[in-house]
Amino acid sequence: MVLRFNKQRRTLEQDEYRYELQDVEEPNLFRDIFSYDEIPKIPFNHRLVPMNPAEEIWITDTTFRDGQQGFGNFTVEQIVDLYKLMSELSGPNGVIRQTEMFIYTEKDRKALEECRNLGLKYPEITSWIRANEKDFELVKQMGIKETGILASVSDYHIFYKLKLKRSQAMAQYLKIVEKALEMKIIPRVHFEDITRADFYGFVVPFARQLMKLAHEAKMPVKIRACDTLGYGVTYPGASLPRSVPGIIYGLTRLAGVPSEWLEWHGHNDFYFGVVNATTAWLYGCSAANGSLLGIGERTGNTPIEALCIEYVALRGETNGMDLSAITRIAEYFREKIGYRIPPNQPFVGENFAKTRAGIHADGLLKYEEIYNIFNTEKILGRKPEVGISDKSGLAGIAYWVNTKLKIPENEWLPKDHPGILKIKEWIDEQYNVHYRVSDITDEEMWDLVKSYLPEVYNKYKKQ
Repeated sequence: MVLRFNKQRRTLEQDEYRYELQDVEEPNLFRDIFSYDEIPKIPFNHRLVPMNPAEEIWITDTTFRDGQQGFGNFTVEQIVDLYKLMSELSGPNGVIRQTEMFIYTEKDRKALEECRNLGLKYPEITSWIRANEKDFELVKQMGIKETGILASVSDYHIFYKLKLKRSQAMAQYLKIVEKALEMKIIPRVHFEDITRADFYGFVVPFARQLMKLAHEAKMPVKIRACDTLGYGVTYPGASLPRSVPGIIYGLTRLAGVPSEWLEWHGHNDFYFGVVNATTAWLYGCSAANGSLLGIGERTGNTPIEALCIEYVALRGETNGMDLSAITRIAEYFREKIGYRIPPNQPFVGENFAKTRAGIHADGLLKYEEIYNIFNTEKILGRKPEVGISDKSGLAGIAYWVNTKLKIPENEWLPKDHPGILKIKEWIDEQYNVHYRVSDITDEEMWDLVKSYLPEVYNKYKKQ
């Protein structure tokens, strides 16, 4: 047993165990949790670990790597345009610190070079490779300072994909990391499938070996904890391997990984993407990884825009981020790429800050804060909207007209204005007489305004 003084907590602590690799003959698949023919279970051991946020937190991006794997290929021009928009969102202080790119094809390398030639400080461009020397040669050729290295840590991958024993897999991973350190390239080791891995029998011993290499080389060796299938949970007292607090505590406390070398990469298979990333921040992980609009494999990654909003909510400031770039990024995906963003997706969907309920629209008319989550016009460049249907009522129609024509608030038309009443009569006929089921389109609304409010239209439309 070894006593050491923890400078951060200012207490003496015991190092009771030395975690060594357990080179098992049969894979540990945690069948009591992951039975495959049933919904995965969430066991509890009722052990609580302390919340311990890192001194500094930031965001990293995988839009051009994991994002493309589930979304489809971007053109070189689209990658460059999105990279510039991401830099605007990140701001001068690099809240979005890094982005990773493929380097396998000529197109990948051309996109990387064009982004690098922009001379933008943030996000820093890194790469991603498999754990083999052939891939590493590409990193050397491109002159990249940091690369992600795939290192699967669960027995599902080690035994059934790689066809190796744990000791063989670890030796293979360590060899590539040593190669990176020899070339003065920072390795970022991606612990794939960590939420199904033997944490004490493989994850901690492997992480400790990486920290030993970092100490010897006097260089960082980063670790990305990858929740590859979205199994991570945040519930107090949940047990490993699914506990996000437990994973981050174990890597920082038991394996000695500094917070600034630790990153969380989560997927959204069980709707936990954002909360898991936020929890990783709260328990000592500096970096949370995501993608623009959450694109990526299967259900996608943690959305970058959500992480930006969470960052401000946790830290109380934007730290230089331009959050209105979120709206420009969404517009680019819709208009330039042709991507259909789910209408109800927070911050970027068409229905965000839009209501169809007349009672809500009436509240917006009287006092915007009643039904708007924050000043979306100031922060995101999106004014609250109403969608027009048989549920909108006079208040919804009046709000649509006043906001679409950008009428000064002191001149807003009341909901009992004769022209508003006429528009309401036409809409009611559509649903009550013609049995319409679809919303009234903006084009139809403009025609109605021109017909029933011609003076108002002519006065404000041209401004």
